[in-house]
Amino acid sequence: MAHGTRDPRGAVVVEEVAALVRDRLGGVRVEVAYADVRQPDVTTVVGGVDGPVVVVPAFLAAGYHVRVDVPEQIAASGHGDVVVTEPIGSALLPVVRERLREAGSRPGDAVVLAAAGSSDPRALADVVGVAGVLGAEVGYIATASPTVGEAVAALKARGRRVAVASWLLAPGLFHQRLADVGADVVAEPIGAHLRVVDAVLLRYYEARCFLQVA
Repeated sequence: MAHGTRDPRGAVVVEEVAALVRDRLGGVRVEVAYADVRQPDVTTVVGGVDGPVVVVPAFLAAGYHVRVDVPEQIAASGHGDVVVTEPIGSALLPVVRERLREAGSRPGDAVVLAAAGSSDPRALADVVGVAGVLGAEVGYIATASPTVGEAVAALKARGRRVAVASWLLAPGLFHQRLADVGADVVAEPIGAHLRVVDAVLLRYYEARCFLQVA
């Protein structure tokens, strides 16, 4: 389950991840659903499945969609045998470092971790935790503050060269906005990296263990 974007490149990334997961799982049915913006939504996909369902949020933090919206969509499906896993975020930090290197980040660069933002303080806390491990400042593209532009400007005012790390799974409007924040380097989103596949599979297997124990 992904957030959804109007940018077709974002949907391509999600489908690529799903295809790789499908290949790894063999005969297990793997479907794509979106929490917002795109179709099919979670209600439609879950409602069309017979038997147990594991919903893996391909999200980087657990905000409104994961905690409120998706459970409501699952309830609306009428399906009574569904497990929703934790998001996949924290496992993807090595990919963020890889994307920074690919973009031309240098040792000694100040780094701003650019996240979507959320009204949920727990989701913001997840982002702050990731930024701490990365040794980065936090900037938000929407909903929360400081903005990415503000974080970049503050570092530039200290004479720093600034690289922006994209804490986004796929291309879309949010990532496009990073081109105008005044950074020296802007990394690409995480994309259909094999670590994303591994993170989805880990959540799936954790959920299967839960179902078997229950």
